[in-house]
Amino acid sequence: MPFVLVALVVVAFIVLVTGIKTVPQGKVMVIERLGKYYKTATSGLNILVPFLDSPRPLEMRTAQKITRTSQVDLREQVMGFETVQVITHDNVTMEVGSVIYYQIIDPVKAMYQVENLALAIEQLTMTNLRNVMGELTLDQTLTSRETINTKLRTVLDEATEKWGVKVTRVELREIEPPAIIKTAMAKQMTAERERRAEVTKAEGDKAAAILQAEGEKVSRVLRAEAERDSSIALAEGRKQAAILDAAGKAEATRLVFDAVNRSGASPQVLAMRYMEVLQDFAKSGNKMLVPYEAISGIGTLMGLKEALTEAAPSGSSSSQLAKPPPVPVGIPIKRE
Repeated sequence: MPFVLVALVVVAFIVLVTGIKTVPQGKVMVIERLGKYYKTATSGLNILVPFLDSPRPLEMRTAQKITRTSQVDLREQVMGFETVQVITHDNVTMEVGSVIYYQIIDPVKAMYQVENLALAIEQLTMTNLRNVMGELTLDQTLTSRETINTKLRTVLDEATEKWGVKVTRVELREIEPPAIIKTAMAKQMTAERERRAEVTKAEGDKAAAILQAEGEKVSRVLRAEAERDSSIALAEGRKQAAILDAAGKAEATRLVFDAVNRSGASPQVLAMRYMEVLQDFAKSGNKMLVPYEAISGIGTLMGLKEALTEAAPSGSSSSQLAKPPPVPVGIPIKRE
């Protein structure tokens, strides 16, 4: 009798232990009773009826492997795919790898609306990736990753909604064109860089020529302004020099005149000074001197000439008249 009691206690303890399930935070368990959905066990302590209640396993993909687990992870998960071959709109074959981020919103739908959730998401992603890439050309696929990601996310989100899955993001991990396309792209890139270098050099030469022309223009304007200012300054200097020279001569003449008047010089003294000046002029050579006293006589001869010219008949030539004497001056005259 005691042995049977101990056995019953042990069996009850085992049954009780097997009926207690602990679910971590962020995960749930789908409980079935006799093969039919019964409830969803949330995080925390959950008590199940042994032999009647059992968690339904879910196939999940982690690290490129599909595993069966009784707990459904409600957190955002990432699923990476191997590269697949796609054909673009311009018939270029390339290999594309992608990554999808998704989250299970309704674990019951994820269990009962699709047989294998991980496989369904993988195949749906690859199929739609080929469809989207087939609508674009090679250049568009290389430059429009954001557009491809948006289209894939929209299509996958609509398709997986009935599975209780929310697709948050889709990213293209890599795009690998064929080797011949890479070589052509490298040549095109080199040619484009050389073209840009030539354009940049031409623009630089143009800007340099413009700056040089503007510099020469400014230099010429400044040089002309400097020459103008210099000419004006020289003219002003000559003007001031002439004014000062004339003023000096006038002042000297006035002083000499005042000195002569104050000294009361006699005509004999002035005549002697006049002779000394004539002697100084005579020493320079190649000059003819006309005495000041001969001016009156020469003036008389000039008057006689004018009278004879008026009295001569109209038919007579003016060449028959005697030539007038040289113009009398009181200063030296240079001989030819």
